Order: sequence, then C-alpha cells, then structure tokens
Amino acid sequence: MDAISIEPININEINGFKIGQVQDVKAATGCTVIICEKRAVCGVDVRGGSPGTRDTDALNPVNNRKEVHAITLAGGSTFGLDAAGGVMRFLEERKIGRDVGLTVVPNVCAAILFDLKIGDYKIRPDAQMGYCACMDAFSGTVFQSGNYGAGTGATVGTTCGKERAMKGGIGSSAFHYNDLVVGAVIAVNCVGDVCAPDTGETLAGIRTPDGSRFAGSESVILERYKSKEDLFSGNTIIGTILTNARLNKDQATKLAALGQNGIARTVRPTHTIFDGDTLFAMCTGEVNASLDAVGILACKAVEQAILNGIKNAESFDGYPSSKDLNI
Repeated sequence: MDAISIEPININEINGFKIGQVQDVKAATGCTVIICEKRAVCGVDVRGGSPGTRDTDALNPVNNRKEVHAITLAGGSTFGLDAAGGVMRFLEERKIGRDVGLTVVPNVCAAILFDLKIGDYKIRPDAQMGYCACMDAFSGTVFQSGNYGAGTGATVGTTCGKERAMKGGIGSSAFHYNDLVVGAVIAVNCVGDVCAPDTGETLAGIRTPDGSRFAGSESVILERYKSKEDLFSGNTIIGTILTNARLNKDQATKLAALGQNGIARTVRPTHTIFDGDTLFAMCTGEVNASLDAVGILACKAVEQAILNGIKNAESFDGYPSSKDLNI
C-alpha cells in the first residue's frame, strides 16, 4: 500500500456528499447523517448478530430501489431509528427525493447502535435530532471525530461490563488514487478490542480488574465458553463507505461486504452475536473503476476510520478513552 500513490484526504473533500452530526453530550447519544442530494447507488452488508436497521431490505439487489438520498447513523438502540423520520422531513422540504407527483419521497436508510447504558437512557435520537443533523450537514460544518454524532455514547470492550470497558467514538478516513476517491464514516461501539492492524497493539478494549493492562476480549469470551448468559449485549459498529466510483447496485452491495474486512482487521473478535455490524456503501458514479480497486481503498478507509474514532474519543461517565489510559 505504501509503495503506490494512495493519498489521505479529509472526508469533507469527497464531492457530492454532505455530512452532519448532532449530539446530546449529557445524555451521551446522537446521530450522524450522510446526504447525497443527487442520489447515490447504495448497497448494504450486515455481519453482526444483533443489527438494528431501517429500510435495508430495499437495498437487496433483487429489489427495485437502486439509489438513496441519505443514510442515518444513530445511537439510542432501536429507539434511535426515529431520527430517520426527521431526515426525511428535512429532505422533503427541500424537494430531495423520488418525485411521486404529490410530493417527493426521500430514500433514507438507517442503522443504530446501543448506547443506553451510558449517559441518560431516557433521551434518545428522535426526528428532531435527525432534522438538526441535516441542518448541520447543509451548514458546511467540518466532520468531527470522537464523542460526536452516533459515536457520542459509543463504548468498546464491554464483555465484563462498564468497570472494565472503554470509550468508543465516531471516526472518518478517506483516500484518493488519481481521480478515484473512497472514504468511510464509522461509529465504533464494539464488544471486542480495537487493535492497530500493522502492529497488533491494542488501543482500546476490555481491561483487567485492576485496570493495569488489557485483558483481551477474545480470551475472556473463551474463558466463558460454557456460559449462555448474555453479559455483554448492546454493541455494534455501523458506518458508511463513500465513493465517487461508478458501481451498480450489485457491486455496491459487494463493496459494503468488502468494507467489513476493514472491521475484521481492527476489531477482535469481530461480528459477534451481540454486535450488529452494518456497513452501507454510497456511490456517486463519477469515475469508472473496478470493484477490486475500490474495495482496496474501502477496506483501508474503514480500518483507519475505526482507529480515528478511537484515538479521538474522550473519557466520559467512567469509561476511559484510549488517549487517557496509561497501559
């Protein structure tokens, strides 16, 4: 990868997309919206065993819908799917959507993560928060990583509960190779540990009872192999791949699947039965590119977006962040 000219860029530099975020810091929840006014061919891939999604069946390649206008990522568990209604209202007011004669119907898909055990569980992303995230997107704001948007209440390494878990967050990364651009926005809220793929170093995850070192989520789960009790549910990595590549719906679906490799490179274990790992892929169709080439950059972008979210997370409510932990 380092021998060729793959250059990092800011996620806001990808043409055709607007990204907005809103959060309630005290409640530790929020939502992130990725809007493509001119529509984007879209696919989705779900690998975790506990997903929470909206309107993803329409993205199945055998079904009619080929494009979306926005993806909503939110906290609040399934309650947070309400945020997508506010995104639809905002887009309808601006005539962004499928023209059905009487009005326009925006195609808005969504995925949520579980953050009810941090902050105030009674406050969840709702339609108003989704609407405000769209306003933020259209204001030209710069994307912020860490405790923002859907990553506000994200946590990682939760197998043994809050006392040994750490703070997660939302992150972004983008790369270009000549005129091909691929990026990712990822909210990191996983059961497992987040590790640097090049070195294997653990950046965030479950800690030993005294907090002096990392315990290793895979080891802890294996030690409990006889237990059927759900001691660590309520997680998920959710996100969106953004690219200017010209892909059809089948290829966009495969691209979302390839992006999951970026999660597998950084999270241990990944795609557990208690995660709801869901990735969307949005393609504006400006550049001819092979699926394999786009997939290489997508994996890299997802991988680095996860690391970006963890490195920028802030400690909150007893969950230490990676940058505040001395291990």
